[in-house]
Amino acid sequence: MRQNIKISGMTCKACVSSVTEKLISLDEVEHVKIDLVGGNVALQVSKSLTLEKLSVVLLPKFIPSLETQPFDLAPLEQTPHKLKQLFPLFLIFVYLISCSVLLQKNTFRFTNFMIDFMGLFFVVFSFFKFLDYKGFSSAFAQYDPLAKRSALYAKIYPFIEIFLGFMLFFRWQLNFAFTVTIVILSITTVGVIYALLDKNKINCACLGTVLKLPMTEATLIENVIMLVMAVAMLFHQLG
Repeated sequence: MRQNIKISGMTCKACVSSVTEKLISLDEVEHVKIDLVGGNVALQVSKSLTLEKLSVVLLPKFIPSLETQPFDLAPLEQTPHKLKQLFPLFLIFVYLISCSVLLQKNTFRFTNFMIDFMGLFFVVFSFFKFLDYKGFSSAFAQYDPLAKRSALYAKIYPFIEIFLGFMLFFRWQLNFAFTVTIVILSITTVGVIYALLDKNKINCACLGTVLKLPMTEATLIENVIMLVMAVAMLFHQLG
């Protein structure tokens, strides 16, 4: 069913993002559309929400009220199937694997393949983060434990990724690159696990905020794959 409400206090897109995140975290809410100018909010809900419940979940600066005048924010579409939402991520992985194989040319060595794959991974994923640099840091802070505590870390994370990518491409200080990879991905993986266990309806920031990827088990698998590769390569280097 559809429920129309009005929320005052929203002044920018960041406010809209914050309100959307809070509302979508409610079990009753399936979809949200917000009109920033008028403060109108259209909700697709399983049952009507009370003002008391809305006030509890929203930040104090956002004040909800029941909307008495009908408004049109366009029909609320149903949430796309999870596999359809994750298609861009799967497609990117296909490209990364294909390019990593082609980089081996006539002499295929699995260790070189893994290093090239990891380098491509960091460079490509950092590119998508830079497409909406400001939006990424706030989205990343929703689940990464360190980004929640340090806005600076969230802001420099795309730079860390691209730096690691070039370190891997040029085979420079590989042990250091693998160690940093293990540390940052371990932290992020912990945040992803907590988000999945809490069943938080948030977007994954792995490809920035331009592509609206939901936080799913695929995000966890992606991180674990990179972690396993980094650990394996570090042991290979030390051995």
